[in-house]
Amino acid sequence: MYLWTVRHSHRVLDSGRSADCRQTLTLYPQPAGTGGSLQIVFASGPGQYVPGGAPFGSGDVGFTQGADLNLHEPGAVRALLDMALTHGWQPGEQRTVELDGWPLLEAAASARTGGAGPAGP
Repeated sequence: MYLWTVRHSHRVLDSGRSADCRQTLTLYPQPAGTGGSLQIVFASGPGQYVPGGAPFGSGDVGFTQGADLNLHEPGAVRALLDMALTHGWQPGEQRTVELDGWPLLEAAASARTGGAGPAGP
């Protein structure tokens, strides 16, 4: 079992605008002390969106021309966890592991909507 948090971070430019936005989903294994956390990071980039205010909702990440997820939804978090496992993350590691979320997003979104995806552990 995991608890999770979603955090947004960015730099503020002299103009007052945000830059380098990141949305980080952090999963904490339970019971506490059974392993390090898993951080799945979505950094802003071309063709991708990370919430920084309107019109997107808190937790929304996605491709401007494709798949998206809301990181506050349990099913989205579960799908990303399943994809992290498929991509080699091992529960029980004692250190925090950070993964780029973009390579996981499309398959996780597909699994959420009934597309092909791995079975959960």
